[in-house]
Amino acid sequence: MRSRAVLLRAAACLTALVLASGLRAQTTSADWPVYGGSDDHTHYTRLDQISPSNVRQLQVAWTFATGDEFAGSEMQANPVVIDGTLYATTPKLQVFALDAATGRQLWRFDPNNGRPPTSRFRHRGVVVTGDRVIFNYRNRLYALDRRTGVPIKSFGDSGWIDLRAGLGRPVEGLSVSASTPGVVFEDLFIIGSTVPEALPSAPGDIRAYDVRTGALRWSFHTIPHPGEFGYETWPADAWQIAGGANAWSGVTLDATRGMVFAATGSASFDFYGANRLGDDLFANTVLALDARTRKRIWHFQGLHHDLWDRDFPAAPALVTVMRDGKRVDAVAQITKTGHVYLFERTRGTPLFPIEERPMPAAILPGERSSATQPFPILPPPFARQSLTEEDLTQRTPEAHAAALKTFRAFNTGHPFSTPDLKGTIIFPGVDGGGEWGGPAFDPATGLLYVNSNEMAWLLKLVPRSDRSLFAANCASCHGDDRKGTAGGPSLIDVISRRSRDEILKVIREGTGRMPAFGAAIDGGAINDIVNYLVTGRDASVGTVGTSPYALPYRTAFFDIFVDHEGYPGIRPPWGTLNAIDLNAGSIRWSIPFGEYPKLTAQGVTGTGTDNYGGAIVTENGLLIIAATTYDNKIRAFDKRTGALLWEAQLPAAGNATPSTYMVNGRQYIVIACGGGKNGAPSGGTYVAFALPQSSR
Repeated sequence: MRSRAVLLRAAACLTALVLASGLRAQTTSADWPVYGGSDDHTHYTRLDQISPSNVRQLQVAWTFATGDEFAGSEMQANPVVIDGTLYATTPKLQVFALDAATGRQLWRFDPNNGRPPTSRFRHRGVVVTGDRVIFNYRNRLYALDRRTGVPIKSFGDSGWIDLRAGLGRPVEGLSVSASTPGVVFEDLFIIGSTVPEALPSAPGDIRAYDVRTGALRWSFHTIPHPGEFGYETWPADAWQIAGGANAWSGVTLDATRGMVFAATGSASFDFYGANRLGDDLFANTVLALDARTRKRIWHFQGLHHDLWDRDFPAAPALVTVMRDGKRVDAVAQITKTGHVYLFERTRGTPLFPIEERPMPAAILPGERSSATQPFPILPPPFARQSLTEEDLTQRTPEAHAAALKTFRAFNTGHPFSTPDLKGTIIFPGVDGGGEWGGPAFDPATGLLYVNSNEMAWLLKLVPRSDRSLFAANCASCHGDDRKGTAGGPSLIDVISRRSRDEILKVIREGTGRMPAFGAAIDGGAINDIVNYLVTGRDASVGTVGTSPYALPYRTAFFDIFVDHEGYPGIRPPWGTLNAIDLNAGSIRWSIPFGEYPKLTAQGVTGTGTDNYGGAIVTENGLLIIAATTYDNKIRAFDKRTGALLWEAQLPAAGNATPSTYMVNGRQYIVIACGGGKNGAPSGGTYVAFALPQSSR
């Protein structure tokens, strides 16, 4: 007899199938049962109570204030809704359940037992399957009782398993978490991971656990071990010390075929790879695996030997397109460079031509860049592909002068110029084109909807300094002056925020995107780093030594290219929303997306802004998305034309993907308003919208 958990999972999947297929359920309830709405990651719904004709009547149905926001915090969860209960997370990574019709809290679980957070979290939701809620807190993967929020003792070690275990390296030296929920297939829970982008870093193995016990069932090595496919694309010992190549944006499931798809990130360290010469499979790769056995079915590497942090930014989307009058099941993959790859699903055959183009040679000693990189011929890119002086901001003469000065101080000759000591402008930038929210897909029209960032980034490397261990190991993220960069927070006066023991613990064990240094630096050296942080004085502590993680170069500067007032240094649009026809390989429409309120007040509109989080698309004609960082709005567009139909103000930026569901005959749209990106204010509120009761 099948277990109750399997039956409940089957029921949830059937609900998703009804919503995402041609079937129409005569029901007053409809779930949003998994991250993104369905395992294919298309963000598509057939719910039609909210329509183009009445969307302007939407009003706030309920709000839920988590009370968990703190300076710099983010909240990116896409809520799961099953049987009238909503499950999501707070900025401090507490898990909660709400009555989905009223926003009333049913239970809440705090994995940190009331202690204040030591860093911000980027977390996108939970998995609900059978009687349990599965979610990740740092290195711990928990299973909670769905009714009570209490850890299930039979799962792993009294309710959790350690994601650092089973990677073939000492647990104490690793920092491993999972910012994006996994998927459930039969009795397997399959998940990627988030690991540091600097060394030391864990390998990005994709793993399957027993959904009941937490036992590891299989692991796919994204950094191949001896004898495995792709091993020869790395140096011989790389599998023991290299890190990254991780599916941080989640995995996608084709349950009918028993296939799981993943898109991986770059290898660590991002910007200098003399210790990982070669193509570095399976970094920057679309992977198709047998969900039962981990066997590789096919793969495509979108960037050989990445030196620009151009991860695949979102999980693959499973779509169906028309070719020669026939329906073809396919995989669509967006990129940070603004391209869309399209593959036949079972064999990985490209559905549009892909060509290898020659690339610039590396400049730094010891480095060797790939001679070519692949580019899809169609569809056209949804983000600009080059940056010249003519592309710099003209917002004001002063802004142009500031941008021009920066532009001329950096190397800008080619979009794939390799990092060097003068500095490189990365454009499209490391936060898009496409980003982790991923695309939405309309099966009726073959349109793929992608929100895009058009922001250049500045990167500069310097020789690794021996003047202090801090300069050698920490300044790449926290700055030579300890004031922080886009990669890490300020450490000025850190002793007023954390005790000496807490600082030691973070350095040894890592946290969030920060690597654990316990395996790479001995205890005395860690104490010296803490002394430098506490006193601000540079004591002589010797050299880095012969650690395999000590590369000769590190990041001196890594941030968004802005003018003297903090606005993007290039011409608008700085963010766009795009409809891409996957049948024809063309862009149907593209519009600026988002505004800066201060510029709008000056009459400067239509600039677009950076944006994080995805859209949902409805069968009856709506494209619904928040995402924009600075104007704190959620919007509904006509999916055919991109015309704005409705917008509402949020308490903070909705840098997340909305969910839509129905309870007691009423359709809701809910968005997490977490803010906190790129200096925007942080928030911690969920807002649900619905039509007035009299309008349904």
